[in-house]
Amino acid sequence: MALARTIHADLLRVFLLTLVSLFAIPAATLVFTEYALRSQDAEFLQAMEKRIAGDSRLSSADKTEATEFYRSHPLSKACDATAPEDRNFHDKVCRPYSMQWQFHWADRAAIWTIVLGAALLAAALVLGALAFANRGLRYASFVAGWRLMTVSSAVEVVLQSAMLVWLSFWLTAYFWQSYYVKLIALAGIAAGAAVFYAIYTLFKKLPWGNEIEGELISQADAPRLWERIRQLAGRVKTTPPDQIVAGIDTNFFVTEAPCEVKGRTFQGRTLFVSLPLLRVLDQTEADAVLAHELAHLGGGDTRSSAALGPKLLQFDQYTWKMRSGGLTIVAHYLLRLYRMIFSFALARDSREREYKADRVAAGLTGPHAIVQSLIKISAYASYRNDVERKLFAQNREHDGALGIARFVADGLPPYASSDVFIEAMKTADVPHPYDSHPPLLERMRNVGHHVPESAYGAIVATAPEASWADDIETAPAIEQRLWSEYEQRFVQNHELSLAYRYEPATEEERAVVLRHFPPVSFALKNGERIDITYAGLHPGADGGSTIGWDEVKGLTYKDSSFGDTLIVTHHDKGMLGARTTKVKLAGLGKQKENFKAAVGHYWQRHQIMRAQQQRQQQQS
Repeated sequence: MALARTIHADLLRVFLLTLVSLFAIPAATLVFTEYALRSQDAEFLQAMEKRIAGDSRLSSADKTEATEFYRSHPLSKACDATAPEDRNFHDKVCRPYSMQWQFHWADRAAIWTIVLGAALLAAALVLGALAFANRGLRYASFVAGWRLMTVSSAVEVVLQSAMLVWLSFWLTAYFWQSYYVKLIALAGIAAGAAVFYAIYTLFKKLPWGNEIEGELISQADAPRLWERIRQLAGRVKTTPPDQIVAGIDTNFFVTEAPCEVKGRTFQGRTLFVSLPLLRVLDQTEADAVLAHELAHLGGGDTRSSAALGPKLLQFDQYTWKMRSGGLTIVAHYLLRLYRMIFSFALARDSREREYKADRVAAGLTGPHAIVQSLIKISAYASYRNDVERKLFAQNREHDGALGIARFVADGLPPYASSDVFIEAMKTADVPHPYDSHPPLLERMRNVGHHVPESAYGAIVATAPEASWADDIETAPAIEQRLWSEYEQRFVQNHELSLAYRYEPATEEERAVVLRHFPPVSFALKNGERIDITYAGLHPGADGGSTIGWDEVKGLTYKDSSFGDTLIVTHHDKGMLGARTTKVKLAGLGKQKENFKAAVGHYWQRHQIMRAQQQRQQQQS
């Protein structure tokens, strides 16, 4: 229930932000233009009536006729007055690029942008609703939505950027009869960058990859396993996989998307098998898992995923790029809202597919086999995650091989008899890279075979008499290579984490921090320099006085033709407010961006380190 409330709250928040991003700027433009046009109408009519009344050359009838003309032809309608008898009025008042012409077209642009935003919002909701209908319609609706949303969002960025630049001039010019070049330039630069970014990203081919970490299992390496998979595929009434990839991830899956394994690209149907999981499953339990995955192939699930997968990934990449392009944020939330609605449809379909695949597997191998395999896979995944989390949380470097595989294998039976295990299994999901799987208890109910919690431990602790991993001749060598590579990455990532956690307090800790955060020096004018270290900023050629990161509350970089300045805001107060220190950076030149990045990076490290210390103090 808590998760559902969080999802609903997130959906509501994104919906509200979508409304703001679609309508805030055009609505502000419309309110401003309508106010200005109505005000000008009143002022213009008053001026014309006074002028007509004071014109002695006009007869009473002429004055009445002229007054009626201007009352029936307000200034705000001049640009719409296209009748022959109104041509003179139109040409005098609505000259191209005149104030009246600009306000007229800004008003129309705001109205049509609001209409476009409302239409896009409606389209997102309708296309999202269609995704719930069926799989075929889901694919068609997403393709249509993908093209409509990405192109239309770029149009939104262009329109709203133009409005923002226009407002940056006319708001101050209209109300205070003055304009600010810097404000207009800032709005223009931001708008130009957003338009370029949106259009460039729209037409840029975004990367997509489907790399599987594992190694190919040839038929010669595991003839009995291949034969068993062919038999199961025949019973499921589907074509067997074109290749089998073995790895050490805690899942099984199938895909029909092109995939890359050890630098080679494979087409067709691919089955991934987990060697560590095969070692804890007996052959009947493993058959149930394999039949489940083959049912996905037979049901068209993988074909649908292969078609949708690249488009979903590209849509997601475009959506999140729109968040990082400044004013392109106006497009981000509409795209995100559509994606969230579509995700709900995918999740519902995913659960239905899992239930169906479980029933197929139960029919081929027996309900007990699929249920026991789910319990074992969930237990192994949960325990391995717990082991790795504790290893990563350790506040010391790891030396040599970690031996995660052996540690998990040896520790799984004791873990299965612990109270922690039962609590973890109550909400356990079976891991999978592509689908949102139902909880374990729901999957038991689906196949009509319930196992009490008290029996979980005995199932997990029971070692298989024979496993399919034993029939893969290359399995030990593959596992050794993959675990070695995995643990090397684990140790490297752990060390990087320590570099963020350590203050440092010892020479050993200092060595770790310096490996990832060595001193960085930037040359300045007249032989001066500024050094950045994990401890703080060191201005001056001789190292100068250090500004420790603990002293820093905020950093502001000021550009100047006479030399840039870094303004350091301190936590304590000065005579006139917050105390600041100005660090002169004359001569920094082309090093500016690298300097900003380095300062931000090292200051962020220090903040993370202090936050980690506070958490440890609160827990102790």
